[in-house]
Amino acid sequence: MQAALDQLFAATFGAPPVSQDALAGDGSRRRMVRMRGEDGSTVVGVIGPDALENRAFLSYSRTFAELGLPVPRVHAADEEVGVYLLDDLGDVTLFDALSAARGRDGRLPPEILTIYKRVLELLPRFQVEGGRAVDYGVAYPRARYDAQAMHWDLNYFKYNFLKLAHVPFHETRLEEDFQRLTRWLSGAGGRHFVYRDLQTRNIMVIRGEPWFIDYQGGLQGPLQYDVAKLLYEGKAGLDESTRDELLDHYFVALESHERVPRDRFLAHFRGFVVLRILQGLGAYGYLGLYGRKPQFLARIPHAIEDLEVLLATGLLPLDVPELRGVFERMIADDALRMTAAPAAPGLTVRVGSFSYKRGLPTDPSGHGGGFAFDCRALPNPGRLAEFAGYSGLDASVAAWLEQEPETERFFEHALGLVVAQVERYLERGFDSLQVLFGCTGGQHRSPYMASRLAAALAERFPDIETPVAHHETLHWPTTARRPDASPLPGSGR
Repeated sequence: MQAALDQLFAATFGAPPVSQDALAGDGSRRRMVRMRGEDGSTVVGVIGPDALENRAFLSYSRTFAELGLPVPRVHAADEEVGVYLLDDLGDVTLFDALSAARGRDGRLPPEILTIYKRVLELLPRFQVEGGRAVDYGVAYPRARYDAQAMHWDLNYFKYNFLKLAHVPFHETRLEEDFQRLTRWLSGAGGRHFVYRDLQTRNIMVIRGEPWFIDYQGGLQGPLQYDVAKLLYEGKAGLDESTRDELLDHYFVALESHERVPRDRFLAHFRGFVVLRILQGLGAYGYLGLYGRKPQFLARIPHAIEDLEVLLATGLLPLDVPELRGVFERMIADDALRMTAAPAAPGLTVRVGSFSYKRGLPTDPSGHGGGFAFDCRALPNPGRLAEFAGYSGLDASVAAWLEQEPETERFFEHALGLVVAQVERYLERGFDSLQVLFGCTGGQHRSPYMASRLAAALAERFPDIETPVAHHETLHWPTTARRPDASPLPGSGR
């Protein structure tokens, strides 16, 4: 399939790729590589093992692009083989930006709140305009988010979380509660597009603007689901007042597309919040408790905290005694609430870029930092007028830097030091290392180095986490041009 991807690239752009870098995924079985052409432009090549999932993603992508929504363009696809080429949307997700910018008090910084609001302004366009235009005939595995689909999510929670976590429950009584819940939620109706996996890791950030990926599970259903999914994402850690503010902002945006009475929307909203949390716990159980992936284990306590708040404020406007009892047992289970510190933690190497004008960023892990490489001695593309509106994540800037011998020597020395440290950290069972690259403005040289190093580490050490945070991303000019006429910057993951 890699050969087929190379052939597709050559047929589309007239020559084979000159280089390829593996991109780290999250829970997906797809393989993604950043492919660079002779002119320095990049696209993301995807190898998708599931033909029906590929069909849905490609169909939705083309429809959303026609509507002018911020999604990666499809440059070419060979659906029979299962490979396709997308715009490169860079490496900065909303989750990366959130993790890098959140203060020590845990509050959401204003610049991140602005991005969230922009997401919620765009979401009604996906739901309403997209809901009218997409072909639900390609939806996979189901065309509607109906009672059956809800029941699948609830069973996912039951079998992949409750049973794996050894939380006791009465099977018959729990099944009866599930049926009550799905019948009630079915009353919300819904003829809109449901993104299904709207979370901060599926939103790329380019100069403060969100771009959307991973909507291949989309189907027709109620408006409430995606809003609940985003606002009650455990790893994001939004507080209740922020959620209320963002929900109000969503309603204002929704009104310009479709008038929906707020009381009708809110009547079922808490039910979809519960459903979203349980579906998430099912995934955390499968990937964390069964798959032993620490990043998913770490999300369990956040979800349980949200259930605790819901219980304290009334849970649901219907009687679900067994489900309530299950929640109470989960909340009382100290072992579950401590899964953020698994017995066999993995190593996370936090890679970032920054501007020396603003100072060295702190280490969010609390371990005090690690490497900080000074890129200011390297040739500076920022001095050239042609690159003023670009960053080191853009193909033209990367190509210019790679023509300079000093750039390659610098990178190889930095990579050698970091690789040696990572190997030692793995031997000693350490769980966190920070690697920063700084330059004068934090816009060209340091983002290039940070992005390239993270990709190299992900390829060499597939079992470690390598989140990237470009600390100056949110300060880059919002009027800057979109990257080189070819791909948009981003990973398309």
